[in-house]
Amino acid sequence: MQHNSTFPIKQNELDMLRDEATSYLKSVQWEQGQRAKNRDKDVKDESILLYLSRAKGNGASDVVSVSKTVLGLKKRLLPESVALPPYLNETLFYVQEALTLGIWIKDSYYDSSGLSTLNENKSALDSSGKQEYESKMLTATAFMLFAIAYKVLHDLKPHASDDLSVMKQKFAGIPEVSFLSPLKGISCALFYYDKYLDHPQIITKDKDVIDFTVVYFEGLLDEIQLRKNSLEYTDTITDRAYKLENSDFAVDGWNNVFSGSAVSVEFNKIQFEQIVGNKDAKHFARRLTERLLSYDFEAKMNPFQELGGFMPVFMGYGIPGTGKSMLIAAIATRLKEHSENLEIPFLFHPMPDTIVSTFQGGSAEKMVEWMKPLQDPTRLIFAPIDDAENNLQERTAQGVSAGVKEVIGVFLRYTEGAYAVNYGNSSVGLFTNLPEMLDKAVISRVQGRFKIDGARNEHDFVDQDHLWWRKLDETMPDFVNMSDPKDYNYLDDQKTVKSLGEILDKFNKPTEERVLETFDKVSKTYKGNEHMFYAHLYTEIQNVFPFFSSRDVRNIQKAVSLRLTDFDLEQDWFENPEVYFKKDYDTKFGMLQELMRANMKGLDFADIRKQEVIRYLDNVATIADTDFKRKVDARINQLNIETEAREQFKSRD
Repeated sequence: MQHNSTFPIKQNELDMLRDEATSYLKSVQWEQGQRAKNRDKDVKDESILLYLSRAKGNGASDVVSVSKTVLGLKKRLLPESVALPPYLNETLFYVQEALTLGIWIKDSYYDSSGLSTLNENKSALDSSGKQEYESKMLTATAFMLFAIAYKVLHDLKPHASDDLSVMKQKFAGIPEVSFLSPLKGISCALFYYDKYLDHPQIITKDKDVIDFTVVYFEGLLDEIQLRKNSLEYTDTITDRAYKLENSDFAVDGWNNVFSGSAVSVEFNKIQFEQIVGNKDAKHFARRLTERLLSYDFEAKMNPFQELGGFMPVFMGYGIPGTGKSMLIAAIATRLKEHSENLEIPFLFHPMPDTIVSTFQGGSAEKMVEWMKPLQDPTRLIFAPIDDAENNLQERTAQGVSAGVKEVIGVFLRYTEGAYAVNYGNSSVGLFTNLPEMLDKAVISRVQGRFKIDGARNEHDFVDQDHLWWRKLDETMPDFVNMSDPKDYNYLDDQKTVKSLGEILDKFNKPTEERVLETFDKVSKTYKGNEHMFYAHLYTEIQNVFPFFSSRDVRNIQKAVSLRLTDFDLEQDWFENPEVYFKKDYDTKFGMLQELMRANMKGLDFADIRKQEVIRYLDNVATIADTDFKRKVDARINQLNIETEAREQFKSRD
C-alpha cells in the first residue's frame, strides 16, 4: 500500500493549539467507569490497581492536574531544587508537544473524513447520520490518542533507560481507554497517567518520570493497536502520511516502530576464532559489524551509506553443517560486545520460526510486527533469518502456502518500497542451505552475498579437531597423547584477513558455461576497460537469463562499492571510542574518506569491477541452475532405487 500523499504538519499551526494542550495538563476531569473501579478484584497486584481504581468524591468526577503532580514530585524527590529538574521538565514539555500534535491530527481527520460537516449539522442528523457521526468520533479520538502516544515515544524513548523491565513490572496496565470523544479520550488517558505519577511506589527518582512515561504511552499505544480493527472510516488515515515540519517525525497511518518494542533474544556467545574455514564469510561479517557500529545516533545516518559500503540486506549460503548458526551467533556476539563498550543500545532480532500463520492475513500481520523494529533509529539492529528458504520460498513453486506469499510481500515492501526506511543502523541477514529455493524478488534485494563453505583444507580440519580436543588437554594434560603438526601452528589459518583481495580467486573469466560464452562474445566488440563493455554484457545476459534486471546491476554496483570500502577501522578507535565513534557525523565521514583513499592505493577500479561482475553473474547462473539440477538428481536417484529394488526382487525369485 503506497500513500497517495504526504501532508506537512506546520509549526505555526501547532503554535495556535499549544494553549489548549497546556490546559489539559493543568486540569482534566474523569469519572471512572464501574468496570475500571472493580478491576482490582480480578488482579493479583492489588496495591497499584486498588489505588488506581479508588475515585475521590464518592463516585463524582475526579479532577487531576499532571503539571501540579510533577511539581509535587519535584518537592518530594529534589526539595533543594529551585527550577524544575531537567528530566521532569523534559517530560512535561514533550507530553505537551504530543498533545498539541494530537489535537492537530484530530482536526485534520475531522476535515478529511467529513466529521466537521456532521458536527456542524449534528441536531439535524437522521439515524444513519448519527451512527456515522458516532463511528467517526470514535476513530478521530483513537487516531488522536495514537498520534499523542507515538509522539511521546519518539521524543522520550532516546532519553529513557535501556532496560525498562523493572518499570514495566510496576506498571499494571491502563484500567480503561476512552474513544467516546477527543475530550474524553485525553481526559481518561491523562487521568490514569496522573494517578500513576502520584503513586509513591512508581517514581522513586527523577529519571523514573521519563522511564514511566515511556512505559505508560507504550501501554496506551498497545491498547489502541488492539482495538483499531474495530474502527470504521479509516481510509483518510491509511491513505496518507503526516510529516512534522523541520523534524524526522511522521505519522504514517497506524504504522509505528514502537509497537511491541522488540527485546533482544538471548544467544550463545561465539568468537570468530571458534569458526573454522569460512574466510569469506568471517571477513564479510567483520566488515558488517564495523559498518553498523559507525552509525551516528545524532544525525540518524551512517557514513558508510554515503560511501556505498553498507548492506541493509545480505545473504550467506552453503551446504548444511558449514557453520551458518555459529556465524549468526558470532556476528551478534561481536556487535553486543562492541555496543556495550561504546555504551550504545543493540537489538539481536532473529525472525521467529512461527512467522507463517494458518490464518488468512495472519502471516502478513506477524511479518509487519517483526519488521517494524528495524525502523527504530535509536539502536543497532541485527536481524538474521535462518533457514530463509522456509519462509521466503519461490512464490511460483507448487504448494507454496498463502502465508509464505504474505511474508514475502511484506519483506519486499519493507526492504525497498513505501516503508523501506533504513538509517544505516539495521541489517537483515538471509542464511540458507538452498539459495536456489528463495524467491527471485527476495534474492534481488540482497546487496551483499558470501559463501559459507566450512572447512576446506587440511589446516581447517586439523584446527577443527584442535578446538575439540584442546579442552581435554587443558583439563587433563598428556591425556591427548598425539603429536602436533610439524609445519603449522594451530589456528594460524583462522586469523582474520586484511581484505577480500586476499581471499577471492583472481579470475579473469567466468566459470559458468553460458556466462563465459556471453562474456567472450562481448569481448570481441568491446574491451574490458570500456563502459560500453558492461552495457552490452548486461543486455546479452538478459537474453540468456530473462529475470536479470536493473536491480541486479545495482547489486553489482553495490558489490564494487563494498570492495572500495573494504578497509579495517583503526584498532585504536575501538580502544578509545572518542577518537572516532564518539565524533560527530561529518568528522566520522571525513575520517572514513581518508581511510578509503589510502585503501585505494594499489587497487584498480576496472579490475575490481570486472571481478565483481564475474562473481555476481556466475552466482546468478549457479542459483538459477541448482534447483533444476537438484530435481534431476533426485529423480535419477529415485530411478536408481527403483531399478535396484527390481533387481533384488528378481534375485529373490
